[in-house]
Amino acid sequence: MTMATLAGNNPTMMDWAKQLEPNGGITTDIVEMLSETNEILMDMTWVEANGPTTHRSSIRTGLPAVTWRQFYQGVPASKSTYATVDEPMGMLEARSLVDEDLAKLNGDMAQFRLNEASGFIEAMSQELADTILYGNASAAPTEFNGLMPRLNSLSAASGENVIDALGTGTDNTSILLVGWSTRTVFGVFPKGSSAGIQREDLGKQQVADGAGNRYSALEEKFSLKGGLVVKDWRYVVRAANIDKSDLVDESNAADILKIMTAMVHKIPSLGAVRPVFYVNRTAMTMLDIQAQNKA
Repeated sequence: MTMATLAGNNPTMMDWAKQLEPNGGITTDIVEMLSETNEILMDMTWVEANGPTTHRSSIRTGLPAVTWRQFYQGVPASKSTYATVDEPMGMLEARSLVDEDLAKLNGDMAQFRLNEASGFIEAMSQELADTILYGNASAAPTEFNGLMPRLNSLSAASGENVIDALGTGTDNTSILLVGWSTRTVFGVFPKGSSAGIQREDLGKQQVADGAGNRYSALEEKFSLKGGLVVKDWRYVVRAANIDKSDLVDESNAADILKIMTAMVHKIPSLGAVRPVFYVNRTAMTMLDIQAQNKA
């Protein structure tokens, strides 16, 4: 039982053997069958937060009163009204432990460790992208709030930017339109820190196996700290309740082109932001098919 536990969390001799090329070297070309395309991480605008654990935004909630005046007549003073919103940030972390002798077997220890590190970086990238979309700090306090939970009610103020596609099945999907900029929607990393995934080599450590016996292991830490700020919800639009099974059947499919056109017109100003649509593979396929049919 102990050996099974260790193998589940640490590279084994079999993992090492699978990285060998026919000539005995460590392969530099690993096919990542579990990798994903997380374009949202490249699209996002990132800024340094104004705090170590949260980012405070001041949002204008009311405009000052203005008055038409006459000669010899004054006007009353007025001012804008504001609301303060604190957006939380989360800490994502992972650690890699590789038996030192296992890493030395082939002689290219650096490449072996790099191959192992690439898996951690991919896993963290996927988790970050998922949290940007679906994170819910109320349900999972260690996360930050993502985009979908902010647009999950038609009756809320932000419901004005939710388009109901009227799907009634159990396999509904959504389309998102986000206008990224430093004044609208952006990612944040803690004040005084660096953006992105940080990889730290902790060197050789003496660790204990499941039976309490010690061995030498090479340890690395992977960490990422960040959050999402929606300073102006008018720049996030969601088309919800798109029935995926109906999309496959063209006769009953939602008109993706019309939906996306309506979404574009919800954004106050496209020129001031980087507007990007986010759809799953099924919706993207149907979008291309519907565009061809209309053409």
